[in-house]
Amino acid sequence: MAARPNIILIITDQQRYDSIGALGFPYASTPNIDALAERGVVFSNCHITAPSCVPSRASLFTGYYPHSTGILANGQKWRRTWVSQLREAGYRCVNVGKMHTVPYDADAGFDERYVVENKDRYLDGRWFFDEWDKALAAHGLVKQQRELYRQRDDYRERLGAFDWELPEELHSDTFVANMAKWWVNTYPKTEPLFLQVGFPGPHPPYDPPARYSAAYLDRDDLPLPAPSQAEIDSLPTALREKRHHDVAVDHDSVAWDLEPSREQLQRLWAHYLGNVTLIDEKIGELLGVLGDRGYLDDAIVIFASDHGECLGDHGLSQKWSMYDAVTRVPAIVWSTAGRFAGGRRVDGLCQLFDLGPTILEYAGITPPASFEAASLKPALEGTAWTPRAHVFFEQAGDISLTGADFIIGVRSENWKLVQFKGTDEGQLFDLDNDPAEVDNLWDDPAHLDKRRELLDAIRDWLIESNYRTRDLLAEAR
Repeated sequence: MAARPNIILIITDQQRYDSIGALGFPYASTPNIDALAERGVVFSNCHITAPSCVPSRASLFTGYYPHSTGILANGQKWRRTWVSQLREAGYRCVNVGKMHTVPYDADAGFDERYVVENKDRYLDGRWFFDEWDKALAAHGLVKQQRELYRQRDDYRERLGAFDWELPEELHSDTFVANMAKWWVNTYPKTEPLFLQVGFPGPHPPYDPPARYSAAYLDRDDLPLPAPSQAEIDSLPTALREKRHHDVAVDHDSVAWDLEPSREQLQRLWAHYLGNVTLIDEKIGELLGVLGDRGYLDDAIVIFASDHGECLGDHGLSQKWSMYDAVTRVPAIVWSTAGRFAGGRRVDGLCQLFDLGPTILEYAGITPPASFEAASLKPALEGTAWTPRAHVFFEQAGDISLTGADFIIGVRSENWKLVQFKGTDEGQLFDLDNDPAEVDNLWDDPAHLDKRRELLDAIRDWLIESNYRTRDLLAEAR
């Protein structure tokens, strides 16, 4: 066993926990991720720190909560990461695919970056041609994107679900996997290696080649969302506004419908799950190439996603809310050389950014004392580990969250609270009796003590965070 393992970090974009067969969703065809789960350790209660791409990823790659990084919404600048510590320690650090740094091409501590960003960057305001754009142009092709989708007669009926009609090898997720395989096969073998592969999917547009979604289109047993009118009417004002905003403004080529039909939802879920199956296939190919080159002789392989997605749950589209469909993400860690036992499930609460100090410790690096992320190494190795009593999420008003300046949430093992800044509204869910998060108890007099308890937890967390990061914030000045 080497002193330091190779570390392979695979991150998908906007993938729900319940989109993987081995994680309890038998409708999904995900044999390669299932195999990772069977060999590795599944963290079944891993939650993000922010329900959108940029603040979640900045938190993951810095080790701090969004309010500590100051990155609370998409589009905010971030470029520094703990990856630089790996590079300084002798790792060859390579990124292929999406990181979502701002600017997109910041080195972010890597030796090499092959950037592939969001599939649909229309109206982004930051003209940047990534590796995928260049490949499409080299083939004389125009990317499937919003301007072209809008020309379809059925555009507003599709809810962002389209077939990829260009060559399969130029689909964004296939392209990322192929470029990663190319690098592994072509670059002279170098160890220790930190390879981060960021798949753009299943983030919308939900656009796999038709053969991937076909099997799901014919299934009549998919558990499609069916929110009641009573639930929709009880949504906080900001989320009701979001529903209408997502109808009026087609973010990521998704034109939402306030009352989608079962046929629309079937197509949406089929394309989303089809994209997941495509990514699963490419993960299998990538791991095969890594194994052939010897990189998996002693490696830590991590699979996770930056946040989830509603897909019509609660009458909502995409993210920017704090339901478990958005905050709970897959997180699987596998040691190929038996540094810790696999075939296990850890049910205690943790957060996505806890993977950062975990990676550093396996690389022989002591994480900074100010980190708010906490290493999962003890949990992986079966030694003394205390799960988090609470996990926290925060999000500033964003392009689709126009009805609130800021939302903040806390989840314990059994309860969740969400507060909307500047309003008297919030959400309070008893997760034992209401795991689907439908019955909002925020205004229920019988649960005012629980509401206060969780608001106190937020207060204490913010006080502790301010104290813990004081030196970091002083240095930033």
